[in-house]
Amino acid sequence: MDTEQQFEQVIHLCREIFQKKLSDYGASWRIMRPSSITDQLFIKANRIRSLEMKKESRIEEGIRPEFVAIVNYGVIGLIQLALGPCTDAPDMLLDKALALYDRYITQAKELMYAKNHDYDEAWRSMRISSYTDLILTKIHRVKQIENHDGQTLVSEGIDANYMDMINYALFGLIKLEFDETL
Repeated sequence: MDTEQQFEQVIHLCREIFQKKLSDYGASWRIMRPSSITDQLFIKANRIRSLEMKKESRIEEGIRPEFVAIVNYGVIGLIQLALGPCTDAPDMLLDKALALYDRYITQAKELMYAKNHDYDEAWRSMRISSYTDLILTKIHRVKQIENHDGQTLVSEGIDANYMDMINYALFGLIKLEFDETL
């Protein structure tokens, strides 16, 4: 299976979870401010790192669902950056939420394809723990940018960091799903 097929398969897995949670909870995430989404991403990435270091989980869920959550919260973050949070109650129907999910996951995928061409699939030689560390680094960068009211001097913005987090999490999922761990 080539990279594009693997990418599509793990994206399908993430979208399926997103859609099921959307059916269960609606677009309740619409009330979240971007900083709260960043904190959710931190919780998920920090749990992955904790599990990697402790090599033990006391909750039956392992690393895989946390990478899925990073992908999905990353997409939610992109949606919230574009639309802004609603203030009262979720204001988005399932079809619109899924269409926005598809738009932003496609943008992340296209970015990965472009970078993958330039970097010649270097990610395949990386350890999953490196993806975790890179995601955590991106989260800390986003927090710093948020503390500066979204302003940067020369760095990429919050949206670019969310896209990178999505792609690192997808790389981790590919490694886990296709047993390509080093």
